[in-house]
Amino acid sequence: MSIQDEKQIRELLAAREAAMSARNAEALEADVAADVVAFTLAPPLVQQPADFTGVEQRRAWFAGFDGPIEYEIRDLEITVGGDVAYTHSLNRLSTTPKGMPAKFDLWFRSTVCLRRADGRWQITHVHESTPFYMDGTMRAALDLTP
Repeated sequence: MSIQDEKQIRELLAAREAAMSARNAEALEADVAADVVAFTLAPPLVQQPADFTGVEQRRAWFAGFDGPIEYEIRDLEITVGGDVAYTHSLNRLSTTPKGMPAKFDLWFRSTVCLRRADGRWQITHVHESTPFYMDGTMRAALDLTP
């Protein structure tokens, strides 16, 4: 892995982190490949490009929250092999859904896959997950923190 590749990918993810907090839908779209497939926290189980991309979709999602959106990427690890790369991290989202009295704070796992095309890294796959308690309750483990 070249230091330059890792630097570019870190910058790309840092820009996405900032875009989330700034509610910048255009910036979130800037580095997403046209053929992206995503497994995010929100339904459906698989999000094809039409489900995952789109400035208007992202604006509508941002509009579902009152006040600031805090977004953090932590413990980021990057692996690059030629023109493909993947990352994994622990991410935090904290905000107040419209109509709710208080904000939530959620840590979740994230894997992002990228492909270099024309000298530029683009996101081709996103996988986010929240663990669940296997104690019979099947509750999402929303209280975990790193």
